[in-house]
Amino acid sequence: MSEGMETRVIMISPSSHITPDQLTRMIHMSGKKVTVKETCYGCLVEGPSETVREIRDEIRNLDPNGIFSKVRAYPCGDQRRCRAKHGTRPGYAQLETEWKALSYIKIGLDASNRGEKPKEVTQKKQLSVTKFKKICEVG
Repeated sequence: MSEGMETRVIMISPSSHITPDQLTRMIHMSGKKVTVKETCYGCLVEGPSETVREIRDEIRNLDPNGIFSKVRAYPCGDQRRCRAKHGTRPGYAQLETEWKALSYIKIGLDASNRGEKPKEVTQKKQLSVTKFKKICEVG
């Protein structure tokens, strides 16, 4: 990717009210000179770094705790990653795992915004071997 250009992955929390289609349309309607590719988890945005970051900040205002982003190492349509060109998809499992965790992150951020404090976590006592054997024998 050339200097000054950036590709960003925009991910929407599964619990967000925003859809990938809405997100992509909003970016297109902004009139900014970027490439936008809708994905199942949000979209990819590519263009001048400053413009991409402006777009990131604008769309995060739609759902501040439900829209996340990170820089992508490869540009849109890169033949090494593009399925249309039979590219590989390493990292997709990681993306899927991150996407699933976003609902929990959103819940935590929403609670923090309301001023809630994390609950105290208590350690459970370890089960003795003798008690474990008794449990196993009863069944």
